Amino acid sequence: MDTAQPVIPALAALRCWVQGRRIYLEINARRAVSFPASKYNALASASQSELEKIQLVNAGRTIQWESLNEEIAVDDVANNRFFHTPKAVAVHAG
Repeated sequence: MDTAQPVIPALAALRCWVQGRRIYLEINARRAVSFPASKYNALASASQSELEKIQLVNAGRTIQWESLNEEIAVDDVANNRFFHTPKAVAVHAG
């Protein structure tokens, strides 16, 4: 008997935007989530123009501010888990 649990894919957003100092994510036609920039240190201290350089990456599963070196998993925000997602660091052999 197979007792393996099905793998639930990470939540993805259809679009993202900034309004004032809040970040909004549209999950589907009936669900949107938002959070204040103050939940993250890098976003809290960012200028409004830096904050507005938000983009969806990873097939909508991550929101990113490249200039601020900040990535946040959509699934975390949608489930009220607010913590910085470190970017992968390239290791150079030498």
